[in-house]
Amino acid sequence: MSEKILVQQSVAKGATMGGAVLLVTVGVLEFLQGISAIAKDEVFVVGPEYAYQFDLTVWGWIHLVLGVVVAVVGVTLFTGSIWSRVGAVVICGVSIVVNFLWLPYYPWWATTIIALNVFVIWAVTTWNREII
Repeated sequence: MSEKILVQQSVAKGATMGGAVLLVTVGVLEFLQGISAIAKDEVFVVGPEYAYQFDLTVWGWIHLVLGVVVAVVGVTLFTGSIWSRVGAVVICGVSIVVNFLWLPYYPWWATTIIALNVFVIWAVTTWNREII
């Protein structure tokens, strides 16, 4: 086994464990974001012409449920099992789509969450447990 592969796998393993921490953190923050949207917080503003516009309460419930699921998947990712890694990729994909649709409400936050989800997908799909 080449040293380059071992280094890549070590980075991917560490990134996956870091991704698990990020997923739990993102899940909690999405949960809190959902509560804020349900409470009709004045932080969220959207222009009148948006193709995917839902009521803010609907978005709140979407983020609330997604936050719980993301946090649970993040906790299971600490095991490193195949099913938890597949679940992490799937839920990160769902989170990317939801946050893309959420862009007009809170663009910087949505972009940050999308980037973190892409990082977690990279880490989870790159790590091979049999090598490290």
